[in-house]
Amino acid sequence: MLASERHQLILSLVREHGAIRLTELVDRLGVTAVTVRRDVTELADRGLLTRVHGGVTLTRPRGGHPEPGRAASAFGPAAHGALVGMVAPSVEYYWPTVVQGAQSTVAATGGRLVLRASSYDAAEDRRQITKLLERGVQTLLVAPATRGRGALDLLRWLGSLSVPVVLVERLPPPELPTLALDAATTAHALGAGLAVRHLVSLGHRSVGLVTSRSSPTSRALRTGWRETIGSLGLDEGAALDLDVPAYGSPGWAEEYDALLERCRRAGVRALLVHADREAIGLIERARDGGVAVPGELAVVSYDDEVAAASDPPLTAVCPQKHRLGAVAAELALARLADTTERPVHRLQLWPTLVVRESCGSSSESRLP
Repeated sequence: MLASERHQLILSLVREHGAIRLTELVDRLGVTAVTVRRDVTELADRGLLTRVHGGVTLTRPRGGHPEPGRAASAFGPAAHGALVGMVAPSVEYYWPTVVQGAQSTVAATGGRLVLRASSYDAAEDRRQITKLLERGVQTLLVAPATRGRGALDLLRWLGSLSVPVVLVERLPPPELPTLALDAATTAHALGAGLAVRHLVSLGHRSVGLVTSRSSPTSRALRTGWRETIGSLGLDEGAALDLDVPAYGSPGWAEEYDALLERCRRAGVRALLVHADREAIGLIERARDGGVAVPGELAVVSYDDEVAAASDPPLTAVCPQKHRLGAVAAELALARLADTTERPVHRLQLWPTLVVRESCGSSSESRLP
């Protein structure tokens, strides 16, 4: 039996039983214990199963969300009673939870968060930040435009301000490699990898990516999707990379139908979709077209805003949005309180994978 055949059989047995002992794998595969240990180590290193004492399991549940709004900070003493300004690119979808995380942390120190909304535009970002500075804020949390006209000048200006600035879900682009601004971000590329690995562990050998044309997160998801496909040895030529209009926009239904037809012709039966609303729309069109989810098509959503309310409930990658806002505020308050020379802090939070029914699971669990 070839190594690849043993790997597929091991994954099949773990999927069937949930967990299996190494001694049983030795008997089932008819190979030595050394060979089994080498096989399961390779599969675990690739993120397709988890080693436990004496055996392997497909999932490793983890705890729930951290306690929000901590007054204490891991980054040093926090400033108390501060007026903190925040500029978010939207106050709808994704960002409200980030704002709540920042607000709870600032409030726990007796301070106040002042929010202004922008629109993914560098000129508007600068206008809103200027208004906050005129308001007297002592530190800033900003999710600025990092691409497009004026973005580099905006970032240079942020780096020159006299008040501490923390970037939220943004990093300086390669053109500004030494811009000394703190940042708190989500490992979106890693989150895409979690989704792909989960689908591969369920037996899929081709996983497509569907992104919304309006999403700035798409670049990171595409990077993680491609890297994971390559690292797992999947056929990159057979994997579909598809871009669709936002759910509900003009012509969306026809384009989603065309996407499903492309998947059918290419034999792609597993998709990572950004974001929840697009995944829900895709399931709707699949159902209307006679395609069963998860029977004929497995779907993982990215964001987990309303994924649990889908029919069937969507397996989803969940960025830790509340904690992200809290960490960004902690960084800002710690830098405001510390008058010594501090190194630049770049914090990255891992998302989690919440397994529901849209991939074939009948129970909910949270995976690292």
